Amino acid sequence: MKTCYAVISPQGGFIRSAVIIAITAFLIYAGFQFAIPYYKYSAFKSEVKQIARLDLGEKRARTQVFEIAQNLKIPIDEKDISVTKKAATVRIETGWNDEVDILGMYQKMLHFTVLVEE
Repeated sequence: MKTCYAVISPQGGFIRSAVIIAITAFLIYAGFQFAIPYYKYSAFKSEVKQIARLDLGEKRARTQVFEIAQNLKIPIDEKDISVTKKAATVRIETGWNDEVDILGMYQKMLHFTVLVEE
């Protein structure tokens, strides 16, 4: 019975490993580029819910929502924030677009809308 062994050259193994590491690093980079806007959206929406629960009044709530957006570097203006107080609820609505750019080769526009009614 003959035994057959595959011979792996050191150069071939190194190149293959380097390519796999490069692809993995690129995928991690692209994942972070997409994860950051979604994290900002989630954190912003959570803070807006807390502001809506406090029932601060329309002007003060709008100002606080705008300050949170500025801290998270979300590209909205204060005029883009709608705060409406009804009998028992406060409704806060806003939205923005955020562009993800991956090494100048791929651009994707993401649309976010926050609508909170507490």
